[in-house]
Amino acid sequence: MDRDKDINRADCWKCRHHYITWEESFPYGCRALGFKSRRLPVFDVRESSGHDCLYFSPREGKG
Repeated sequence: MDRDKDINRADCWKCRHHYITWEESFPYGCRALGFKSRRLPVFDVRESSGHDCLYFSPREGKG
């Protein structure tokens, strides 16, 4: 069952809200939470709340 939990775990690279800012200082962003970060936003969310991101929404596949 742990494998099923890992599949649904928040991963910025697979989230529709994640984007690349192209700013050298803050290269990663989260549209849902409205912030930019030096590292993937999920790490900031986990550090501040102790939980995975509740706004995670899978990207739609191509085709």
